[in-house]
Amino acid sequence: MKQWMYPLLIIFAASCYGILSTIIKLAIRDGFTAAEAVTSQYFVGFFIALIVFIIVRHKVPKFGGGFTLVIAGLFTATTGTVYGQAVEYMPASLAVVMLFQFTWVGMLFDCIAKRRLPKRIEVISLVFLFGGTILAAGIIDADLSGIPWQGWAWGMASAVSFASFVTINQRVVEGMDTETRLLFTSFFAAIAIFFFQTPEIVWNGTLFGGGLWIYGLILGLFGIVIPIYLFSIAVPKVGGAMTSILSAMELPVAVTASVILLGETLTILQVVGILVILIGMSLPSLEHRRLKYL
Repeated sequence: MKQWMYPLLIIFAASCYGILSTIIKLAIRDGFTAAEAVTSQYFVGFFIALIVFIIVRHKVPKFGGGFTLVIAGLFTATTGTVYGQAVEYMPASLAVVMLFQFTWVGMLFDCIAKRRLPKRIEVISLVFLFGGTILAAGIIDADLSGIPWQGWAWGMASAVSFASFVTINQRVVEGMDTETRLLFTSFFAAIAIFFFQTPEIVWNGTLFGGGLWIYGLILGLFGIVIPIYLFSIAVPKVGGAMTSILSAMELPVAVTASVILLGETLTILQVVGILVILIGMSLPSLEHRRLKYL
């Protein structure tokens, strides 16, 4: 695969995450709870990953790289769980802003791991991303005085959890193909969700008898299978810092999906914010191309 394809895979994976909040809201409109929707995402996602493995590999999976895959699965599960807790205490728009702190947290993790200082272009890009996020989330005129400390804590925890997921995916598991890695990561994520959310939907008939499986199928594909598969391929090639920047594509997609599928209003400030985010994402690549042709 050509080198320029890996950043595109990161952008596409992050875009998949962007539609999840809208799909969960649609599930809530149909009478399901957010916890039920999230649980269906991880359980159905695991079964899709199992089917993909059987079709592609035609063999019994052999487990390897234990610590890496267990931690990757754990952070996959905890990100969705703690983000849901943040939404309980603060507006969804502000919770998104808190989640997007993963951009600088992920870069911090990358700098610590590689024992380096952030590049100037990375810092400039983060400034653009942070400013664009505030505009795109539409919280300029929001009153933040009544938000309890638990909301800020859960929101920051979601950022750290997602940044940790990106960081752990930089590790290459020797001798393990992508389908096997997807299978075990989704399996450990489903195990973690069993304790965090509402596993009873599997045996009380809600998942398959009440139509929740349709949302689970969409959420499982776009929230588990596709992003984990693509991140497993591209993050080791792109690196944690660049992945954190490119993953900012999640917010513009989330805003666009809410407008198209939920009929929410898109303001001029939000459009400006989306454009600023896209500029911030592009800056490192443009700088790389400039230096390459000097």
